[in-house]
Amino acid sequence: MTWLRRVALVAICFFAACRPARLGDDRAPFFFIQMSDPQFGFITANADFARETVNFEKAIAAANRLKPAFVIVTGDLTHRQGDAAQIAEYRRIAATLDRTIPLYNVPGNHDVALPLTDSSLRAYHAVFGRDYYEFDARAVHGIVLNSSLIKEPDKARAQSDSQAAWVRAAITAQRATGKTVLVFQHHPWFLTRADEADQYYNLPIATRQTYLDLFARNGVTHVFAGHYHRNALATAGTLEMVTTGPVGKPMGADSSGVRIVIVDGRRIVHRYYPLDSIPTRVDVPR
Repeated sequence: MTWLRRVALVAICFFAACRPARLGDDRAPFFFIQMSDPQFGFITANADFARETVNFEKAIAAANRLKPAFVIVTGDLTHRQGDAAQIAEYRRIAATLDRTIPLYNVPGNHDVALPLTDSSLRAYHAVFGRDYYEFDARAVHGIVLNSSLIKEPDKARAQSDSQAAWVRAAITAQRATGKTVLVFQHHPWFLTRADEADQYYNLPIATRQTYLDLFARNGVTHVFAGHYHRNALATAGTLEMVTTGPVGKPMGADSSGVRIVIVDGRRIVHRYYPLDSIPTRVDVPR
């Protein structure tokens, strides 16, 4: 082999193999962490938030150790909307997350104060920014919904209608990209079956099917939510509704914890871990 050909082969290796292209990086399996309901102040009915502090610090420390592609907190960041001390403590601990790991906040009903109003939404925006938005993380396109706009739309009808139009456009636009679309929100659409009756912990059946049809038409296979303070897994056709237990106060058999989600192309594998049983590493396919 001539010297010139050897140099050419080294260059090909460097640019094509030894340094994977951005698209190759995007397609590589990865994992993220879903946290939900840290809800500072809930355990003691707003008297203090000492136990929530301990729990959220454990969750963030685990994320710093594991290095996920991103962390998403699916609502009820604090228990009392506008409580300056609760908000400050949530933001203080959230700020200790490794700066290389994006953190996405999702509004919960306690963050926007149901019954929803224009002023309660403005208060949320002033502290946490947008209440519905989208983001990209490697091969995933994340859609963040303000599920309170679906739960109780009447006193914020313009914002509710605006979100509905936006999410239709956002999800439809992803069909040609090849990205895996994951939806994140606070309230689950349903806990056990798609046609279950309305209750506090799910979203209205009158609206539910419209969104489930939208997801089905556009290949959305997973929605991640919280609110229930317990774990619940259910399906509707090809959609899995993943309801994740709390970092904060549990209200069932599941301990406080987080969910680790592995994304391998279209294959999504996830598991809930109590805070004291989070693994020391996450093995993703190679």
